[in-house]
Amino acid sequence: MPAPIPESRALRLWVVLSRAFTSVEAHARADFARHGLTPAEFGALEVLHHKGPLLLGELQKKILVSSGGTTYVIDRLAQRGLVARKRSTSDRRASYVELTNSGTALMTEIFPLHEQVIERALSGIPDCEKETLARMLRQLGLEAARLPVEAPEVSTAGGDLQG
Repeated sequence: MPAPIPESRALRLWVVLSRAFTSVEAHARADFARHGLTPAEFGALEVLHHKGPLLLGELQKKILVSSGGTTYVIDRLAQRGLVARKRSTSDRRASYVELTNSGTALMTEIFPLHEQVIERALSGIPDCEKETLARMLRQLGLEAARLPVEAPEVSTAGGDLQG
């Protein structure tokens, strides 16, 4: 019989957090797909809808997609007539991305519905606790981002793994 795996509070929290995210994300993904959008495409449209035109690099940081991935997403949205690129007048190397009239119309139509989908998916948390949870998760994210990303040393107790 295998030995039980010791579970720290941090590990338990990570598992619960991951499972909760996966469950809520399934609702969001279904909503994006209903409108023929990927999560990254919806993310780009949502940011541009709420922030206005952004430099491509600024948009990339907000949607958490690689530089090449962001270019691909913007190309797809531009092909659909939802966004347009505009060259910066002050820096010819820089391009702004902005919603077109069609993109604005789409987001004006679908964003309130998306908000309802998310409200429903998060209905397991009372409204009075959502702000506290958001604050705690923000604190968690900021602290994790501050820490260097590194794997702990592997213990070689009981033998030399190097041979």
